[in-house]
Amino acid sequence: MSSQRLKQKTKEIIKILKKIYPKAKIALNFKTPVELLVATILSAQCTDKRVNIITNYLFKKYRTISDYAHADLSQFGNEIRSAGFFHNKAKNIIAAARLINQKFYGKVPGTMEELIQLPGVARKTANIILFNYFSKQSGIAVDTHVRRISQRLGLTRWNNPEKIEIDLMLLVPQKRWGKFSYLLIEHGRKVCRARKPRCNLCFINKYCDYCNIY
Repeated sequence: MSSQRLKQKTKEIIKILKKIYPKAKIALNFKTPVELLVATILSAQCTDKRVNIITNYLFKKYRTISDYAHADLSQFGNEIRSAGFFHNKAKNIIAAARLINQKFYGKVPGTMEELIQLPGVARKTANIILFNYFSKQSGIAVDTHVRRISQRLGLTRWNNPEKIEIDLMLLVPQKRWGKFSYLLIEHGRKVCRARKPRCNLCFINKYCDYCNIY
């Protein structure tokens, strides 16, 4: 399919998904960029529901970057244990907080170049922070739902998140980059599931390579 036809296909998909999921947005609870940073790091290979349970307690105890920077690694790890991979996540959150204090004057930075310098922060996490707190359309956050559905729709052939993001950024208008992820996430949770996609109930199945093959 030509690039122009792919762009038109993507445009039609977005139009339909916006009507079906008008309230699609981030599911993580947060009020500050510090809270969003912590919640997003915790969300790796963990459900948003579980993260919100953890942060409901965590955000009452740790309120500032300095609170995290001075946290005891062992104790903090135990506090986030149910998020999985808790030891690495605890190390990354504490190390990120210390670097923010040292290099960014105690404030979560607001650019992609700065954010990806933080331990535990790759492009997906940075995109989430930039869009949801700083209102910046710097890229498209590629999680498991976005990867799976964009592949099934034929919008990308890659498995690598960064290569998928590049393909999607060429197809999705920049003003839709941030929202696009949440449209696909909603669709992935409700219809286009990993193991048993509900193709017969899908509103965009006529655009789907996977549905038309299987």
